[in-house]
Amino acid sequence: MKSYKDLERYQLSYELAVKVHKFTLKLPKYEQYEEGAQLRKSSKGITSCIVEGYGRRKFKADYMRFLVYSHASCDETSLHLGFLNDTHDLFNDEINFFLEKYDELGRKINKYIQHVEKEWK
Repeated sequence: MKSYKDLERYQLSYELAVKVHKFTLKLPKYEQYEEGAQLRKSSKGITSCIVEGYGRRKFKADYMRFLVYSHASCDETSLHLGFLNDTHDLFNDEINFFLEKYDELGRKINKYIQHVEKEWK
């Protein structure tokens, strides 16, 4: 592995963050600044934590901490998507797509956390 960019979790989280950003710009104006801003921040936080953790991978405890932060941001992103899904009927198909993808990403991050916890030296 040459770079964090080679990590599947990074690639998926980055792709989703870009799509979420573009999606939130279609929300009503008041939601772009309220729930949309929170959603953009949490979705990008997943990727940021993956990158920062990768930079600290020589230190298992630091790496683990940032992987856990990444997983927490993934859960937060799902929460904000859930709020939008329950308060707006216009975007249910798109939101459900994102909910499925963030569930998949959360599972991948969790599986990797377990791997690092057990196998990392």
